[in-house]
Amino acid sequence: SFISVYAQIPVDLSSYNKKTKTVASVTGNMLEITWPAGNAEKGKILIDLQKGKPLIKSLQLEKEGISKEIAAALDPGFTLTTGHRDLEKRNGWTIFFDNPAHLPHQTYPVQFDKQNAKVTSEGGHTIITLDGASAGPFTGAMAITVYQGSTLLKVEAILTTDQDSMAILYDGGLVSKQLPWEKLWWSNSKGYLEAHTADVQDESLSKAVKYRTIIGQSKGGSLAVFPAPHQYFYPLDNAYNLEHTWFGNNYKNVLQGYGIGIRHELLGDRRWVPWFNAPPGTKQHLNFFCLLSAEKDGKILEKVKAFTHNDTYKPLPGYYTMSSHFHTEHTDDVLTHKPLPEIPGFVTAFRNTGVNIVHLGEFHGPGSPKGPEIKRFSEQKVLFDECARLSEADFLLLPGEEPNNFFGGHWMNIFPHPVYWVMARGSDQPFVENDPRYGKVYRISNSEEMLKLLEAENGLAWTAHARIKGSTGFPDAYKNEDFYKSDRFMGAAWKAMPADLSKPRLGNRVLDLMDDMANWGQRKHVIAEADLFKIEPHYELYGHLNVNYLQLDELPEFEDGWQPVLDAVEQGKFFVTTGEILLPAFDVNGTKAGETLQLDEKGKAVMNVTIDWTFPLSFAEIISGNGNQVYRETISLDDTEAFGAKTFTFNTDLKNRTWVRFEVWDVAANGAFTQTVWLE
Repeated sequence: SFISVYAQIPVDLSSYNKKTKTVASVTGNMLEITWPAGNAEKGKILIDLQKGKPLIKSLQLEKEGISKEIAAALDPGFTLTTGHRDLEKRNGWTIFFDNPAHLPHQTYPVQFDKQNAKVTSEGGHTIITLDGASAGPFTGAMAITVYQGSTLLKVEAILTTDQDSMAILYDGGLVSKQLPWEKLWWSNSKGYLEAHTADVQDESLSKAVKYRTIIGQSKGGSLAVFPAPHQYFYPLDNAYNLEHTWFGNNYKNVLQGYGIGIRHELLGDRRWVPWFNAPPGTKQHLNFFCLLSAEKDGKILEKVKAFTHNDTYKPLPGYYTMSSHFHTEHTDDVLTHKPLPEIPGFVTAFRNTGVNIVHLGEFHGPGSPKGPEIKRFSEQKVLFDECARLSEADFLLLPGEEPNNFFGGHWMNIFPHPVYWVMARGSDQPFVENDPRYGKVYRISNSEEMLKLLEAENGLAWTAHARIKGSTGFPDAYKNEDFYKSDRFMGAAWKAMPADLSKPRLGNRVLDLMDDMANWGQRKHVIAEADLFKIEPHYELYGHLNVNYLQLDELPEFEDGWQPVLDAVEQGKFFVTTGEILLPAFDVNGTKAGETLQLDEKGKAVMNVTIDWTFPLSFAEIISGNGNQVYRETISLDDTEAFGAKTFTFNTDLKNRTWVRFEVWDVAANGAFTQTVWLE
């Protein structure tokens, strides 16, 4: 009896919860969803179930009894580009050094022949799914999700293939056979609003914008289209702004009609361009978000920007933000007399983004890590002098390298003050001596000496991009080595790499390693890393960035050294985030991250965690282990609305466990995770 008999296409309401505040009803060929959209507004979407008619008949907002149509006669439009992953290389799917764009590939429109509609309730999220989507070797469904308490929608094509080794890219948007917009709005890459009067003659055009958003304005209001802020950006060496939005007619000669949407550049930054993994049998979610507003003149952009705190890392009392692993090669720019502004572009970009502490990875190509010493020490002096000059007020620029010598694979290092050292030592040369110009200098020829240097100068090291790139097979291969077991070896670094649109979280590769390292028995941590090269203020930095919130009372002065930064990292006094979800407070039975909790025989524990979020949350996980196995307790958070802050209390059984940690993810695959609590 749940199947409506009137619709041309059957509508399955058996998974729809009638007790929810979102109302679903079917009349003839129309599926109507009405939901409370916050600010005393109601959202309404009319889904046309007739074949050959635009899927979205109408999008409306109602306030105080007055209804405004924001858009009408729209179809979700997607292009899917399919190429091939070289599964013979390295670790198969866990790869960055690959270029499917250089091999045969093909772009398809996602065709849609409406079939079998279904309405599903997941807490405050209501999902409308229609079968009948296909593109080349992929098949699946179209879905639209509405979120209680917000005018936010998610539009997606959910596609699966049984073919092996597929790598994909997608563009998406809303298209219409009519001209649905009077004006289009966007922010240029400098952050200023621009407008364009929509014209039926507009050829499709891609735009470099800030905030990844394109806005259509109609008689009734505005609709903004934007991607998931981090998930949409597969890993690249450079965070170039590759014109991630588009508007106009006949996009790519593939999408018929006038559209606005998001896009990818097939050749990326023209270095390594790995696209997204699409393993056989996985559900690939090609998605974008829409936000509705009765406002005009591009004002809706302020509401979109709120989802990413204006593309900045929100200040939190008791914390300072730190981002790591940047090959800006600023030292080389200075030494080769490149014309540079007084404040280089990368510093401006970080300061605009609310990053307090930037940890560099200099000399990753340029430079003389192995000598000759006269060059190496003079290069280091320029690095230290420039870091000192550019560190001021709420900003600390820290020297660091990705030495990639002695230990195996790639790794990062940081000292709490300037240290002069060279990655070579002749048989007649001492390990350490006093140089008349540079003071104490070290010469390193093997892993034992490297560890000795880290111990002598209180430095820290960790595996960069563990298990991928130049660290394929690491830290696993050296987990029994003295240097790894030392407290000078902090652990590993996290980045969303490789990219896979079937996963509800980012960066599984390192999250899995975090659990493995805890089970190996050493107390290690995982720090966020960005691993980016050149950076300028107009780049798409935020989409490619992640950050660590370090617990610090104050920001150290460069001249005094930055030991407190290393202490916070070494002690696990930080959480990692893409930025949208913050974890200002976390404890298990009163014990905080990085600390040790004495559990009683029963193993019962109470976890308190304060979460601050923007996009509606999806789920959290309490992850623990016993030195052998990993246990996951998944907690659905789909009853959360957009923009909230709340302290959650979870009762959990940690009997016979040796460690526990916490993660939380939202509907755009943004996430945050704590460091580990050790159990005894």
